[in-house]
This record gives sequence, C-alpha cells and structure tokens, in this order.
Amino acid sequence: MVYFLQLLLTGFVTGAVYSLVALGFVIIYKCSSVLNFAQGQMLMVGAFATWAFLAILKLPIGIGILLGLIVAAIMGWLINRLTIRPLIGQPLLAIMMMTLGLGILLDAVTVTIFGGLERAYPEFIPITAVNIGPLVVSQQRLCCCGVALLLFGLFTFLFHRTRIGLSMRAVAEGHDVARSLGIRVGNVFTHAWVIAAISATVGGILLGSINGVSMGLSTIGLKIFPVVLVGGLQSIPGCIVAGPLIGVLETLAAGYLDPFTQGGMSDVMPFLVMIAILFIKPYGFFGEVRIERI
Repeated sequence: MVYFLQLLLTGFVTGAVYSLVALGFVIIYKCSSVLNFAQGQMLMVGAFATWAFLAILKLPIGIGILLGLIVAAIMGWLINRLTIRPLIGQPLLAIMMMTLGLGILLDAVTVTIFGGLERAYPEFIPITAVNIGPLVVSQQRLCCCGVALLLFGLFTFLFHRTRIGLSMRAVAEGHDVARSLGIRVGNVFTHAWVIAAISATVGGILLGSINGVSMGLSTIGLKIFPVVLVGGLQSIPGCIVAGPLIGVLETLAAGYLDPFTQGGMSDVMPFLVMIAILFIKPYGFFGEVRIERI
C-alpha cells in the first residue's frame, strides 16, 4: 500500500508539470485553432538555454533563469513572426505542418549547439527527502509541483483579470467578433506564442532539474497530447485535471507493468488511456462539444 501511495505522489508531481506545459498548447489552440507540434522542442530549447546560463556562464540562479525565460519569450515571438504570421489565411493543415517542420529544425539546431549528451543542472533546489507520513519525496519534486501550481494560478489570473487575458478570451470566441471590438488579433497570437514558450520553458527547467537536460526532453511534447485531448483541446481546467491523471497512470505503469514487459509500458500507457477515454468522451472531460449541421 505504501508503494502504491508513493507512486501516486510521484505521478501527481510529474503530472503537475505536464499540466503547465499543456497550458501553452491549449492557449495557442484556443486563439488560433492551431495544433503546435513543436511544443516539446520549445520546452527543450528553453531548458538548454537556461542550463547554458547556469552551467556554462556560471550566472546566479535568479539571473540565469530570468535570462532563460527572456530567451523563451523571444523564441515565441520569432516563431509567430517568422513562421506563423506569414501563413495566416492559409489552410490550418499548412500551419500545423509548419510547426512540425519547426520542431525538427529546433531539434537539429539544439543537437548541433549542445550535442546529444545528457547534462545535469546545477543544484538550485534541495534534493533532501521529506517524509509525509509513510511516504518519502524529495524537496526538489515538491518545489517543482509548487511552482507549477503557482504559475497555473498566475496564468489563470492573467486570463480573467488582465487586458491581455480578456483579449485572448475574446479572440478564442471568434476573430471577427474580436476585431469588431478593436482587438488586434495578430498581437493576441503573439502573446499566445510567447506565453506558450515561457510555460514550456518553465516546465523544461523543472523537469531538467530533476532528470537532467537532454534531447529526450522534446519527447515531453508527445506526452502532452494525451493531457490536452483527455482534458479538452480548449479547456484550461482540463489541463489541471488531466495532467496529474496522466502522470499518475504513467508512474503506476512504470511501477507495476514495466518489470513484466521489459520497460516501455509507462510510455505507452498515456496513449492507451487517451484512446479509451476519447471513445467515451470524444471531446475530452471539459472539451467544448460542437454540433454541426450537414
């Protein structure tokens, strides 16, 4: 029983970070109906950039992380400006293929600059264990979970209480409606990509501080799809629920099934759960149900 609860706790912490990364994916889709296949690569680039500031340039922790987030914001702005905005008005499939190609390009650039070896982050979060009853968890994982939840709260405040957030919600309802209200839709797209890049980078920093930073971080983008689809493509609350759910199921599969299958079930389980749930609720738990007349 203790082992089961330990896996639940570990999965919940990991899932909270998944939720944070999925948030950027949902924001882009809500504003532009674009599936961003480069979300995992944006996470990886931001994590590597922050690692370079901390490990190579030896900058203080706060300054290094701040510069990493600035790099992420610039990356999001450039992606929107150079690759997405020129395709406005084109079929959505063309834009999604652009994001897929962009992900491959970011992979190539990253491996060229940093190589393919795994790098360890400088220890800036204590790794000493904390006892929660019979359970044991590192301060590092608890801090990562706390940061993820805090940022979710900040982003929620941004969407509901700030001008930028209200503009993004208006654009999500309809571009023509937003334009009629004097909202510059192009600027909202830029904000969406910048926020997506920052949330992905924070997720990359948190995961990198636990497991190290490597090219494998880009595969997190694949695990985000089950989170987003299970929660609902346009639902921010869905991210909050689906992230820990996927994280817990992934951890349980690693603990109970991987020993009998020579590993790998933890990677497959999120997608099996996604397929099973979408059979029951095709729009996800909190997705918007659309009925179209033919």
